[in-house]
Amino acid sequence: MTGNKPLAMITGGSSGIGFELAKEFAKNGFDVAISGSSDKVNEAADALRSLDAEAYPFKADASTYDGVERFWAFTQGLGRPLEAAALNVGIGIGIGGAFVDNDLEDELRLLAINVTGTVHMAKRVVQHMVKNGRGRILITSSVSATLPTPYETVYGPSKAFGYMFAESLREELRSTGVTVTALLPGATNSDFHANAGMGGTKLGGQQKNDKTLVAQQGFEALMNGIDHIVGGDQETKRQVLENRTTPEPVKAARQAELTQPQ
Repeated sequence: MTGNKPLAMITGGSSGIGFELAKEFAKNGFDVAISGSSDKVNEAADALRSLDAEAYPFKADASTYDGVERFWAFTQGLGRPLEAAALNVGIGIGIGGAFVDNDLEDELRLLAINVTGTVHMAKRVVQHMVKNGRGRILITSSVSATLPTPYETVYGPSKAFGYMFAESLREELRSTGVTVTALLPGATNSDFHANAGMGGTKLGGQQKNDKTLVAQQGFEALMNGIDHIVGGDQETKRQVLENRTTPEPVKAARQAELTQPQ
């Protein structure tokens, strides 16, 4: 009976890494509540039900206070304790191009999703889980959190916030029964770079990590209580290790070569 399964919530669960994470939960004995910004969230739920899980889809705009509140109310309305939450919304939102040329409204919306929306939903989830004395939280950041990101000048810093937010929150919750894990994916085979207008850049044309593998790595790290995991192949993990010791101006120049519009 699906109602007896633990419940997981995945924001941005209708496509990309979010959908792959939802599949991992479904395949590993969870029912799932997923949010998405389009009707595609209903199609995703149908696919998840084929994995012998119950899926509860909800269409919401994660860039708005009301959108976050409504999805949380929907999840709470299921009448079941939340055992796991993947705060993944925003991973597919990027804005490529020069900061001087990009639209301010688009950049503020990106921040509303990646920063404000993450904090907002985390507040609801943390208070719920701490009261229950248990829970697991996965916050999707990015390898971009480990270096300057020229021509993605707002996106990278927003993901750096998510990474440090996850690490800080993890320490605060150490004795509560609630764990926090940060997932730092490298470039994946999703529509991210095309959606960001970066399909013609060197980075957009590079071989990408498998989003299914990234989701599996994130799920395993979450279930094992690991503080963070770099999602992707060994080369991606090596790059992150190198980023820890490389000066910021050097990383910025190197990244600009990959992301500057052609």
